[in-house]
Amino acid sequence: MAKQTIGLEQNLYDYLLSVSVREPEILTQLRQETAQLPMSIMQISPEQGQFMALLVKLLGAKKTLDIGVFTGYSSLVVALALPADGKIIACDVSEEYTSIARRYWEKAAIADKINLHIAPALETLDNLLAAGEAESFDFAFIDADKGNYENYYERSLQLIRPGGLIAVDNVLWSGKVADPEIQDNQTKKIRAFNQKLYQDSRITLSLVPIADGLTLARKN
Repeated sequence: MAKQTIGLEQNLYDYLLSVSVREPEILTQLRQETAQLPMSIMQISPEQGQFMALLVKLLGAKKTLDIGVFTGYSSLVVALALPADGKIIACDVSEEYTSIARRYWEKAAIADKINLHIAPALETLDNLLAAGEAESFDFAFIDADKGNYENYYERSLQLIRPGGLIAVDNVLWSGKVADPEIQDNQTKKIRAFNQKLYQDSRITLSLVPIADGLTLARKN
């Protein structure tokens, strides 16, 4: 995992931020608070958040999925980019971390856009499908347990409309996916997932080397 774009020297990364990232103060505050937590490495980078907000606006998205909330940066940055009637279904299992998210959603006055489900994400996604929500979402962001990436992707592909977009985080896995000496289970799972999407004719694909690697899959 990485909290900034990997493979860039620090001075070049700092320059990228200085001429690109227009991070609202509320997002800066959330990112700084999250940086004090033991699991702060799970925080997405500001340049990635801004890129996702741009994608959401380009899509004209109104209804999105956030699979893996943590302290709420991804859901907050997307909610700020959505129109007033936009909605996010957010999935997480942690009351502790999402309590921070809720506080910032309230502070940013966008809490009414976010419907948080504290339950295993697959359960929430299956319930959405059972409720007839297939092909009704515009955008999905997947950033949860890596062992379930394929399952989250398959559910999201059903829930996303044709022309909608799925964004998947951590697909470069701090460079471990390119090192044949590294054979731990999580790394192998991500390699297999990347290969699956490369061969998937149902989507138009691009792996963007921003932050820790962000795969974009547009449903055909």
